[in-house]
Amino acid sequence: MGKIILNEIRVYAFHGCMEEEKRIGSDYIVNLEVETDMINPAKTDDIVDAVDYVSLNKIVKEEMSVSSKLLEHVAKRIIDRVLKQFSEVESIEVSVAKQNPPIGGDVGEVCVRLKG
Repeated sequence: MGKIILNEIRVYAFHGCMEEEKRIGSDYIVNLEVETDMINPAKTDDIVDAVDYVSLNKIVKEEMSVSSKLLEHVAKRIIDRVLKQFSEVESIEVSVAKQNPPIGGDVGEVCVRLKG
């Protein structure tokens, strides 16, 4: 087993329950960690045998571009897409963090983390 980790994927997106969040948007940071068997790609040195991190990044960006009220919903969509596209993924963990959230205080970010 091994892990593919994508740290600090930066995305500007339009998520939230308040209309201004959907209109103005915000900065987000997504982290993704997938566990998969890496023995075969380590032997073959062929991308077709691996979970391609370029494709993982693309999934994150595409799902982040679809507006949602809750970060939990976005994270679940990312998990579902990765598991559907890569049957060899054993487990996945995704965190989605909204930078400078409008919650009436000095908070650097709010973050949700889901496992699948």
